[in-house]
Amino acid sequence: MITFEEESLSVHPSTKPAPFAHWMLREIFEQPATLASTIERYIPDGELCADTCAPILEWLKHVHNKIVIAASGSSRHAGQLAELIIEDLSGIPVDVEYASEYSYRSEKALTNSAVMVISQSGETADTLAALRKANCLGNETLAITNVDDSTMEREATVSFPTIAGRERAIPATKSFTAQLLNLYLLALMSAVSRDLMDATELKQRLAEAATLPGQIEAQLRGWEEAMHGVAYQYREAKNFLFLGRGIHYPIAREGALKLKESAYLHAEGYPSGELKHGPNALVAEGTPLVMIATVDHADPDSIQRYEKVVQLMRDMREQHASILAIANTGDETVAALADHTVYVAEMREPLLAICETIPLQLLSYWMAINNGIDVDHPRNLTKAVLAE
Repeated sequence: MITFEEESLSVHPSTKPAPFAHWMLREIFEQPATLASTIERYIPDGELCADTCAPILEWLKHVHNKIVIAASGSSRHAGQLAELIIEDLSGIPVDVEYASEYSYRSEKALTNSAVMVISQSGETADTLAALRKANCLGNETLAITNVDDSTMEREATVSFPTIAGRERAIPATKSFTAQLLNLYLLALMSAVSRDLMDATELKQRLAEAATLPGQIEAQLRGWEEAMHGVAYQYREAKNFLFLGRGIHYPIAREGALKLKESAYLHAEGYPSGELKHGPNALVAEGTPLVMIATVDHADPDSIQRYEKVVQLMRDMREQHASILAIANTGDETVAALADHTVYVAEMREPLLAICETIPLQLLSYWMAINNGIDVDHPRNLTKAVLAE
């Protein structure tokens, strides 16, 4: 496993991604190490670290009305997941805005909210503009960025950095899962700040989060092999629909975005329950469905969502759809309905969302390689959008 220390900001630009063919693949495989670094910084002994978490808990004390999240691209998908888990755990209302739209909203709509910005670089032009507008309105602000001493880190009220190390490939991989883990920890802290989570539950959830790097490390090679084969089977496909329910919907959107930017293929992400409200007209031979069908059996709501997804899979089989499913290890029900099934070990649902992201990253990588694309430098894209 590549350690976080090996991938620091000081590595010379000419360094090659050995033993991997591309930086994107190397950075996918670095995710156990980067997530472990996050855990070491914020929950080193299975408890919230006083030094690194105190500023976040203090910021949460100033959340009197709601939290507005402003972000773009993959970071916005991370924000959409955060909206659901923060609201579920703490009851704090959360709105997720496109950063490019936030700055043009009426000031009447932007007052009395704490504002969070999420950006890998900490320099994204429209997200920085959103942060500055929030600061001008007197809102308490928090920045989640991946670059030390970025502008957003300096200008926000509080900084909550991810510990992903430098990300060279343009498609976000390790920076995205690092954001998801930070946001899960933020959601736990939001519940603590409202006295809605006792010490026993917090300790259990933090212990589960601490197992995440090892869980991913154990499954990564299997995911790569599986998606290598799936990508070959779908090498002629030009359109994909990604479907997820609840917190899996932002992951579906992220999977679709990765395929667009990495492999130049048309892909859309939808809530599973919305497929029959229009997008079903696109379901035909040559348009695979990528269906996230994982479940947390300890959560009744997760079970209910899963059952709805399984029923939708049955309906899509009747339409002769080609289905790639992301499912729990050993789920024979889903496997019987899908053409291809890639398995993820079961865990608590927010952690499942982090894990299931990675097979979708690998699907995008191998689809891009099949199309002869320089996956580290997709056309027309830059690592940080510095101008609108």
